[in-house]
Amino acid sequence: QVQLVESGGGLVQPGGSLRLSCAASGTIFSIGTMGWYRQAPGKERELVATITRGGSIDYADSVKGRFTISRDNAKNMVYLQMNSLKPDDTAVYYCNADIRTSILSNGRRSWGQGTQVTVSS
Repeated sequence: QVQLVESGGGLVQPGGSLRLSCAASGTIFSIGTMGWYRQAPGKERELVATITRGGSIDYADSVKGRFTISRDNAKNMVYLQMNSLKPDDTAVYYCNADIRTSILSNGRRSWGQGTQVTVSS
């Protein structure tokens, strides 16, 4: 059983910053790509950023230069530093990870429960 738990969401004014954290726990052999996605009301879930185990990173164009994704492989954690936040960044942010539970298993994508980020004055 694997669990992803996000934290760090909240209400922030435009131009402000937040740092999201996501901790993976349970039966974990290894974690491949980790990432953050978001879903705004009435919209589909979209990719925000991903990071491979080796540190290769991709960002959505809408967050480049403002958001920074990082991970701590020893702690099974991924982070999202969000700066210069805009009202359009308001959404539920979800953590995602490709997790192997044993040396014999293939990676399986797991999702966290989400954390709300609201950018408003």
